[in-house]
Amino acid sequence: MKKLLTDYLVVGSGAMGMAFADVLLSETDANIIIVDKHHQPGGHWNDAYPFVRLHQPSAFYGVNSRKLGSNKIDETGLNKGLYELATNGEVCSYFDQVMQRQFLPSGRVKYFPSCNYNGNGLFESLLSGAKYSVSFKKEVDSTYMDVLVPSQRPPPFEIESNAHCVPLNELPDISHRYDDFVIIGGGKTAIDAALFLLKNEVNPEQIRWIMPRDSWLLDRSQIQPTLDSIGKLFANRIIPGTESKDVDDFFGKISKAGGLLRIDENVKPTMYRCSTVTLAELEELKRIDKIVRKGRVKTISDNRIVLEQGSISSSLGTLHIDCAGDGLAKRPGTPIFKNKKITLQSVRTCQQVFSAALLGFVEATYQEDKKKNELCRPVPHPDSDIDFLKNTLADSLNRERWAKEPRLSKWLQTSRLNPESHVLKGSYRLKALSFLSKIPFLRLSNRVLETQKKANLNIKGLLNSLEAE
Repeated sequence: MKKLLTDYLVVGSGAMGMAFADVLLSETDANIIIVDKHHQPGGHWNDAYPFVRLHQPSAFYGVNSRKLGSNKIDETGLNKGLYELATNGEVCSYFDQVMQRQFLPSGRVKYFPSCNYNGNGLFESLLSGAKYSVSFKKEVDSTYMDVLVPSQRPPPFEIESNAHCVPLNELPDISHRYDDFVIIGGGKTAIDAALFLLKNEVNPEQIRWIMPRDSWLLDRSQIQPTLDSIGKLFANRIIPGTESKDVDDFFGKISKAGGLLRIDENVKPTMYRCSTVTLAELEELKRIDKIVRKGRVKTISDNRIVLEQGSISSSLGTLHIDCAGDGLAKRPGTPIFKNKKITLQSVRTCQQVFSAALLGFVEATYQEDKKKNELCRPVPHPDSDIDFLKNTLADSLNRERWAKEPRLSKWLQTSRLNPESHVLKGSYRLKALSFLSKIPFLRLSNRVLETQKKANLNIKGLLNSLEAE
């Protein structure tokens, strides 16, 4: 057994582990060992379907110290007019470059790919069988969020006889025509499958979409590193959330304002998973009108699909596309900093890499676990519509905590993973206002802060009323 010594043992070289380690390297002189089962950095991106793209701008994804992409605006396609979205290949290449050109040359990082971590500082090579024992000051678990893609697990339903069913990873490799396509799942993966079929000129009449739950969707134009995007977010999501009488009224107002989108205006969504679309993508999705709302799939046979609430016909000429299951399951929040253990989690809704980088800065800057945990309250990945309310409130309260910390506020103003930092850098008007008023950027929008506090009070009341029922 080979013995190793380090300051931080980071388990997982996915996006969160890399983002955390990157800030540690920038803010401290610590040594780091990174262990991962994959052959290269990038985590689940190594297993993702080949046509997947980022669901948010490349401008604020990756690690803090290295730009991803070229900060260009897409001129064609369904993302036209918005900031570019990196492809699967670009993301994998990016993380590999971060490791090979930054981390390893620093002399402070040792990287062990294709290794299985067994806990307690013990890991072994999946290829050679070599065993290692690490003495460390702190262990960083970047695997808690447990991201899974369809190709990594068996279908969550039974497939009988000769029925044709594939994970969407295999969709680009289909070598012959099918009479029909059935998309199974209601989340972002299913949306990507639908858009892939439509892009490749499959007739919408040939597509059936099994959607156990309808989902609230986010307008990607409101998740951009621009002042206009922040303005839209304020007008379409924060203001409408201040005066809602009940939960239905809350979602009704935000939906009417454009803060949340849905595929069918006549169906009330009960799911929220941070899925983003453009308005152009939404119009494409609405071309599919054969949507089956009979619960989850239980069995697929040669001629029938059995669901929780009935069944529909199928055939051997039908390709069933598995997009079911929780790719990013809702995990309970747990203390992030606990003695020698750091468990990476989101501290801003569905912003995993930003969260991991912020946790890295907090670890490097503050001493006591109690203080660190006060600043970094976990925001679990959402699943239901009510989670949108909970996460909106949790996000806002975390922001309030960060704004009271001068060192953390300064880091937020400069971090490329924080969308607001791009606004400050790119807006001459905002810089001028900040200079003339002689107040910091994070306190410039007093109206926004006041309105957000009003929205928070309203959301608290709505959540309390739900608990009382």
